[in-house]
Amino acid sequence: MAAATCYFLWGLVPLYWRQLTEINPVELVAHRQVWSLTLLVGIVALQRGFTAVFKALNSPQAVAVNGLSALLLTANWLCYVWGVNSGYVIETSLGYFLVPLSNVAAGRFILHEHLRRAQIIAIALAAVGVGVMIVQHGHPPWIALAIVGTWGGYSLMRKRSPLPAVTGLTVETLLLIPFAIAFLLWQNHTGAGALGRVDLRTHLLVLSSGVITAVPLLLFAYGARRIRLSTLGLLQYVAPTVQLIIGIWVYHEPFTSARLLSFGFIWAALVLYTADNLWFQRRPTAA
Repeated sequence: MAAATCYFLWGLVPLYWRQLTEINPVELVAHRQVWSLTLLVGIVALQRGFTAVFKALNSPQAVAVNGLSALLLTANWLCYVWGVNSGYVIETSLGYFLVPLSNVAAGRFILHEHLRRAQIIAIALAAVGVGVMIVQHGHPPWIALAIVGTWGGYSLMRKRSPLPAVTGLTVETLLLIPFAIAFLLWQNHTGAGALGRVDLRTHLLVLSSGVITAVPLLLFAYGARRIRLSTLGLLQYVAPTVQLIIGIWVYHEPFTSARLLSFGFIWAALVLYTADNLWFQRRPTAA
């Protein structure tokens, strides 16, 4: 229930960001950094994990790895917020549908992992789906590909980092927080900042960005430790599915037959990829 709720909340997030379309996406991401850190510090305090955080900050290697992952995560947030607030909810959902397959491709070409035949076919089907979309629009789905690239890069960096989820996210946020605060102060100085210049409702929404970030992550951390990886893999499709539904039925974004064909190839790839994973994980240990 915790993991399913986490992914469902991530799917609903476009409804939150669309209430803030008048605010600069960079400022929204900066607020997300600041208010997320406020909650993360409280969580780390409850877990008595400050020693691990300070140790990581004193390690040049940990700072380098987590600094790069922080940049990639921030870029992913920025692409997502800009895409949602610019009317591309369906395309952002496409990006997160492609993420599992992009991770498999990265494992093959960057980490030199062996791919099973079904995984190769799944990647090929997804590539055809993206190709159909390129033919339809005359250009690649840049928002979706940017989300895939930044999240895939972030996943690789997190794989190389020995830090647990909460500690790692805290370190990443701490490394970028000076830039986030400096940007917010500059926005306030130039008169472009939101705080102090918007209504009470918008103030509350902006200040809630930390909760929007931290609560699903806590649910994810709780659920991921208690259920099978295969179950977690199936649940990850809840978020982009909810986003797709919101894009079509709430914001009435066009979903043409050509776009349906493109998504059809990608969904077929995900079905094949998931079925292969389930079969492989249930093989006898001796095999």
